[in-house]
Amino acid sequence: EIIWAKTAWHYFENNYNEQTGLVNSIDNFHSTTLWDTGNYLMALLSAYRLELIDEPTFTSRVEKILETLSTLELYKGILPNKVYNTQTVKMTDYTDKQTDIGIGWSAIDIGRLLIPLHFIKTTYTHYGEKIENILSRWDFISLQKNGQLQGAFYLDSKETRTQEGRLGYEQYAGNAFSLFAIGVYNALKYTNYLGFKTIYDIDIPYDIRDRENFQANNYVLMEPYMLDGLEFGWDYHSKEFSYRLYQVQEERYRRTGILTAITEDHINQAPYFIYNTIFVNKKAWVAIDEKGKVHNDLKLLSTKASFAMDALYHTKYTQKLIDKVKTLQSPRGWYAGYYEKEGSVNTALSCNTNAIVLESLLYRVEGSLFKLDPEQEED
Repeated sequence: EIIWAKTAWHYFENNYNEQTGLVNSIDNFHSTTLWDTGNYLMALLSAYRLELIDEPTFTSRVEKILETLSTLELYKGILPNKVYNTQTVKMTDYTDKQTDIGIGWSAIDIGRLLIPLHFIKTTYTHYGEKIENILSRWDFISLQKNGQLQGAFYLDSKETRTQEGRLGYEQYAGNAFSLFAIGVYNALKYTNYLGFKTIYDIDIPYDIRDRENFQANNYVLMEPYMLDGLEFGWDYHSKEFSYRLYQVQEERYRRTGILTAITEDHINQAPYFIYNTIFVNKKAWVAIDEKGKVHNDLKLLSTKASFAMDALYHTKYTQKLIDKVKTLQSPRGWYAGYYEKEGSVNTALSCNTNAIVLESLLYRVEGSLFKLDPEQEED
């Protein structure tokens, strides 16, 4: 497991920019999102606490990224832009093209970053004032409306603000904002838009706000639930919902022989990022892009989902997952997984995959970052 952790940390050695303290979202591509900046900080914390790096390395990296965050150019002076160049820290679009105005903000991505920032603030308390000063520049009122998360999109000289997040993602981000006493009370509730779909005799939770009716994909996959387990230790609903998703993936393997660990992932071919889902937009077991186009030939056995599921459940089935993906190590980090169709390797190397491998290995040692009562009900 130490070897596995060192393999994951290689990614962050190879993709680190010393001048800015930022890490590339994708190997050798000088761009990052707020979500992946949160991923990197989780990887940094994991590497330090697993003793892969020494204290001077940890300190220098934390201080550099906090320095960058303190002067980060904000979208319209309101909140961090969705994407930045890791060398210049200029606002960009997702193709790394610089934009003076920005392309908007993601409340979900910002929430991901708040989690490691809060852990650093409360565990390494000498950084507390710096982190408070960083966040004091951000207009958190703008990212919420009626207790829900609000994202902003800027396209063709026009800004659109809309509710952001679906079941699992909403509540995970809501927990992040709660750490800083930022109230998004409706985002925390699991039952407002809850439906169930029976798959293999298991009732799977999903968000009834799908693409047909609400112009957004209602992905059901492991990402928010496994992060909630690794970091918060789950609450009453997320513990049950996560286990049902685990059960249905194991049942798919029993019935089809296909090893199944499903989440969102970067891939090494167009469209370069897919959501491999248990259920989405009224369909089971489909892979789609963010526009809703189906790419079932790109379904994946995910490396990061395999590691997270094994850390959280550690069953005979999750051991099969680990036995399969443990071959996916490279000198630059962990590859993202195996394609189901042909069994070929998805050679995408990402911050996301390698951060969650490290975070999962830290969980084996320390448990969840924030120990919540698993019987806790949301307000």
